Amino acid sequence: MAEIVRLVVIVSVLASLFISSGAQTCSSYTFTNGKSFTSCADLPLLNSFLHWTRDNSTGKLDMAYRHTGVTDSIWVAWAINPSSLNPAMPGAQSLVAYPQSGSAPKVYTSPIQDYRTQLAEGDLQYNVSNLTATYENSEMIIFATWSLPTNMTSINQVWQEGPVSGGSPQVHATGNANINSKASLDLLSGQSATSSGGDRQKKRNTHGVLNAVSWGILMPTGAVIARYLKVFKSADPAWFYLHVTCQTSAYVIGVAGWGTGLKLGSDSVGVTQNPHRNIGIALFCLGTLQVFALLLRPKKDHKFRLYWNIYHHAVGYTVIILSIYNIYEGFDILNLESDKWKRAYTGVIIALGAIAILLEAYTWFFVLKRKRTESKTSHATNGVNGYANGSRV
Repeated sequence: MAEIVRLVVIVSVLASLFISSGAQTCSSYTFTNGKSFTSCADLPLLNSFLHWTRDNSTGKLDMAYRHTGVTDSIWVAWAINPSSLNPAMPGAQSLVAYPQSGSAPKVYTSPIQDYRTQLAEGDLQYNVSNLTATYENSEMIIFATWSLPTNMTSINQVWQEGPVSGGSPQVHATGNANINSKASLDLLSGQSATSSGGDRQKKRNTHGVLNAVSWGILMPTGAVIARYLKVFKSADPAWFYLHVTCQTSAYVIGVAGWGTGLKLGSDSVGVTQNPHRNIGIALFCLGTLQVFALLLRPKKDHKFRLYWNIYHHAVGYTVIILSIYNIYEGFDILNLESDKWKRAYTGVIIALGAIAILLEAYTWFFVLKRKRTESKTSHATNGVNGYANGSRV
């Protein structure tokens, strides 16, 4: 019994040590060069940490920015934006570092003027001294001392990562983590407050749901209804009203999703998603044309009805194809940690495709069978057992 108790105690101690080591934060980190800081913060995104010591009498800010998970082809940056967090990039006074083969990391200061920045070297608004960087075990650390105004007790901080190509930093990604890697920081209390990234993410999610449901699900469903139900005479005119209801609902919800996209674009100054945006505008225009074309729909026996049908089908299938493509573009832009939503939508599209294939086969069978029946009926009407029009052939 005593041995079992001892074993349980040992396992518990080892488990607690393992859990605590796996959950280390900035407060448990020890710098190999012997540096120490009075305060630190675990930054919420991009595997980053900030350590600092503030001298209130001189305004000196001695800091170290740590970024883990860095490879040889990634640059990292930490910046102070004296103006605002929305937008956070223009006006940022940044420290940039990236690994160099066979030598110490490249580290320098870079003032960012606008979103077209190349992260070129330049002097900052504040004096920066003791600027160095270390790169070891996939972790980049930037050390620096800032000379800030003595009355500046809080800062707007921005941190980022991006690819390096040809020895030069390239444009960073525009996923959720990259867009929202910014926060205000009280240098005295250590309290940090993120910007309205959560609200923006809700808008992005709303935009995605509205467009996936409208353009990506309701619109193909309406096309399936129109193509296959109208074959059955008993479904006329119910199929038409179902088709119109489905497509009109898709258009109204889609316009709402398109509007949220425009709002997101205006709120994200300098961030453009050109293919996604352009396809969205094209979808809105084509969808609007379909709505107006419905008002100009000729009667079945009109000589222009054939041309209207060709136009209606061509534009409709174009809208469906572009919609599905653009929804997957949207999933890539959202850069979700889990692809469950993409898998769910893929499942819906596969289900609709399978239903369409089955209905295609069945309607062809039904139409051919009906034609054979009508042919036999017509033959029986014109003549039976060699008679036609009441006379023997």
